[in-house]
Amino acid sequence: MKVYVGNLPWSVDHGKLTEMFSSFGEIEEATVISDKFSGRSKGFGFVTFKNDEDAKKAIAAMNEKEVEGRNLKVNEAKPMENSDRPRPPRRDFNQRRSRF
Repeated sequence: MKVYVGNLPWSVDHGKLTEMFSSFGEIEEATVISDKFSGRSKGFGFVTFKNDEDAKKAIAAMNEKEVEGRNLKVNEAKPMENSDRPRPPRRDFNQRRSRF
C-alpha cells in the first residue's frame, strides 16, 4: 500500500522519510517529491509498504504527528485524477514565425 505524507519539513529527504516510517514495517520505497527545476522539496512524499496492515498502522500513528514544528498529513495515497486539475496550454517554441 502506498501512503501519502504531506506537510513535510523542507529538511526531510528520502533517507529521513524512510527512517521516520521504518519502525512500522518493511518499506519498498520512500520518495520525497521535489521541484524539477530547483530540486527543492515540494513538502510531500510517498512511502510504499510491503504489507497493508503496516501501512494502516503508520497512517494511524503518524497522521497529525508534529515533526520539526509541522503537523504531518498522512493517509492512503490516491491516484491523481486529471479531470480535476486543468493544465495550462503548452507553448510551442519550435514554430517558425515570419518576420515580414
